[in-house]
Amino acid sequence: MAMFRQCPGQNMQFWKPSDIFDVPCPSCGNMVEMFRDDIYRHCPSCGTRLANPKMNLGCARWCQHARECLGYDQDAVAAIPGGAGWVAGDVPLAERIIEEVRAEFGDDTRRIAHALAVYDRARDILRSERGNPRIVLAAALLHDIGIKEAERKHGSSASEFHEEEGPPIARRILEKLNVDGPSIVGICRIVGSHHSARYGETPEFKIVWDANMLANLEGLVGGKALEEAEAAIGETFKTGTGREIARTLLAARGVRAG
Repeated sequence: MAMFRQCPGQNMQFWKPSDIFDVPCPSCGNMVEMFRDDIYRHCPSCGTRLANPKMNLGCARWCQHARECLGYDQDAVAAIPGGAGWVAGDVPLAERIIEEVRAEFGDDTRRIAHALAVYDRARDILRSERGNPRIVLAAALLHDIGIKEAERKHGSSASEFHEEEGPPIARRILEKLNVDGPSIVGICRIVGSHHSARYGETPEFKIVWDANMLANLEGLVGGKALEEAEAAIGETFKTGTGREIARTLLAARGVRAG
């Protein structure tokens, strides 16, 4: 008789105390309990979906049961030509960039969670908006990569400082991962202007901008009346899809804008 064998990574008898941890919600700051094998959890306070900042699916590259575990076929995803694989979830490259983000931020799970939240929202927007997925999704993951260096060098994480410090770090990471030169230029321009738009508003920039706004939605409209929330969405978001998602999220929280 065949015996069911649970993945050792999922079997809690092998876990350490650190495998259950709290992650601050990037929208409202509420602490959300997360298990090491969670992919997402929803904040019980504001409903924001949080990606697990410590999730590591490296085992899925060789495990014969990866499809059942993940819910999709990695080989099929990898076979999608061009940038389409990024929309579906280009696991190898995305994981490598995420590991670099983790290395840069260390134990700062709040900023890692924010980077993953922006990445997640950028994928949502890309389903309806035109833009180069390679540039959009890499920039979404790396947009705040200069924060630690800004704090070290300038004593502040203010936007002008981490826009200044981010592109060299992003370039180093992307060159290490053998990303093509034109994509690196486009990604670094967004990293260096994701608050100021100093390099103009390309379709890719607009998607990353809106993804960042969605990850920070509670700070943008929290406590505002209906009319104020609607005005904030209309004035701040740069894509129709971003505005639509923002209104849907607000409606789910009991605030109906638009």
